[in-house]
Amino acid sequence: MSDGPAARLQALFEGHRLTPTQRRIAHCMVRGAAEVPFLSSVELAELAGVSQPSVTRFAVALGFDGYPALRRHLREVAPAERAGAEHGDAYNEYQQAVQGEIENLRQLSAMLADPAPVQEAGRLLAASVPLPVLGLRAASSQARGFAYFAGKVHPDVRLLDEGGSMLEDRIDAARYDGATALLCFALPRHPREVVDTLERSRRAGLTVVTVADSAFAPVARHSDLLIPAPVGTGLAFDTACAPMLLGRVLLEAMADALPDAQARLEAFDARAAARGLFVE
Repeated sequence: MSDGPAARLQALFEGHRLTPTQRRIAHCMVRGAAEVPFLSSVELAELAGVSQPSVTRFAVALGFDGYPALRRHLREVAPAERAGAEHGDAYNEYQQAVQGEIENLRQLSAMLADPAPVQEAGRLLAASVPLPVLGLRAASSQARGFAYFAGKVHPDVRLLDEGGSMLEDRIDAARYDGATALLCFALPRHPREVVDTLERSRRAGLTVVTVADSAFAPVARHSDLLIPAPVGTGLAFDTACAPMLLGRVLLEAMADALPDAQARLEAFDARAAARGLFVE
């Protein structure tokens, strides 16, 4: 089990029944784990886009007398000084965005210290034939990248990267053809259609494995196994280096669970060489 500040915060929130507003605050705190212990309730409210009384009620819901007590606790479990304090002022805005992604990758590495969730996900995905891979809007590139490489080792991968009335039909068809699991990439801003699709998929009997930006993302309660990977927010549009890398890690775990994965890769390489597919 990882022991970074984000993981310790997440452990603090687990087991509590949080309202949607409180989940939003929790999500915000996990994403900024190193900074949160130094924020006032007003600053945290502004960062999370909620009211200051909501932050107070959130602290009480976690069992603290109020936000000051929660902040004291956070200072005990988080680093003693702000991440990057020595160098943060020297970075320009583009470098700060890169540094933020580096920190996201550190969080992902810490989370992967316990490989069990990823290994379980790999087994679930390998066993599902066909394997539907869902990713809409901002997450479509993550789903497409996973599906492209997964198709080299998995016998039947079905990319679902377009919403609309046909989406449910395609999931029903996959289930009819024998699918037992669905892999979903869900990134901000989370389309309502993704939440609805996961809910229907579980009702249809599919086990939902989700890569999301936070364990408190809206898709969490509609996922059987959710593995978080934070996104970067330092630029006008979010960056998703950690979710992309987590997707490749899941590919590795799935390939490990497929007995003929190596044979499939070697057969593909032989065909590609015969066709002159790639330039050496």
